[in-house]
Amino acid sequence: MTRPLVVAHRGASGYRPEHSEEAYRLAARLGADAIEPDVVATKDGVLVLRHENEISGTTDVATRPEFASRRTTKEVDGQQLTGWFTEDFTWDELSQLAVRERLPRIRQASATFDGQLGILRLRDLLDILDETGLGMVLEVKHATYFQSIGLPLDDLIASELRDRGWASTPERLVIESFEQDVLRRLRARDVAGRSVYLIEHGGSPADAVAALGSAAPTYASQRTDAGLADIAAQGFDGISVDKKVLLHEGRDGVRVTDLVDRAHAAGLQVFAWTLRPENRFLAKAHRRGPLASHWGSWMQEWDLLIGAGLDGIFADHPDLAGFAADRASGTGRGR
Repeated sequence: MTRPLVVAHRGASGYRPEHSEEAYRLAARLGADAIEPDVVATKDGVLVLRHENEISGTTDVATRPEFASRRTTKEVDGQQLTGWFTEDFTWDELSQLAVRERLPRIRQASATFDGQLGILRLRDLLDILDETGLGMVLEVKHATYFQSIGLPLDDLIASELRDRGWASTPERLVIESFEQDVLRRLRARDVAGRSVYLIEHGGSPADAVAALGSAAPTYASQRTDAGLADIAAQGFDGISVDKKVLLHEGRDGVRVTDLVDRAHAAGLQVFAWTLRPENRFLAKAHRRGPLASHWGSWMQEWDLLIGAGLDGIFADHPDLAGFAADRASGTGRGR
């Protein structure tokens, strides 16, 4: 079988705080094929790399008295969130913050780097990618929300990629989002690269809800044969799914669903997220030991997923993912 693309999810985020320079550089040293950044914006239109625009869980902003008054409550994609948001800060202000491990109880070793590393911009990651030669799977976060507050991410991203020569490098670039509209807008702005639609386990896409309300299609409906055919007909190159929709756990153990085969039949590539070795993130049958932070039978689960024929895998530990990918495809030293 063909070896899937190994994508370092927010860098080597199993070993270092996510989206930090050390997480990205370590991913390169550990053999990742590409790095996945999540892109959001500042008040002054600078693209920064955070999993969410609410940053209290991944930075030390809550400990900074000078920013205490910025704490607020907002509705983002239908959810009420309280905290500190990137769009309420300039880049100069955000650059003063230090990053923190998002899962300190699960990843205590990574948490020892808290306070030592800073927030990066998209342009900082592009420097690293140009230096290392890695590809990029860029996730556009909360596009409809940012559009509503006057920060159109498609415009900002297209401009940044054009300036750096990345808009014309389809062999190294994948753009993904949980919203189809922003993917279409980026394609209309002549940003080359594969266009991959992210599909959640449940709920509905925010752009469709904003336009159609309760009539918006669900993510589940988009995983049907008709839904997959529609995604392909709109010119998207692939889908990227929560591994929960690929694994079914029953009395006879864990098996893989037929989604990958059905998507391939529709002409779509399939990526899956996120492969993690800790018990907390594994199917119950694959957990070992009493603690959520213990590593379970991750290889058994990953073999099932990769064996389904995935075209790409997102992993917090790119060295483990590379080993598993080599093992499944019969290449390298993974046997």
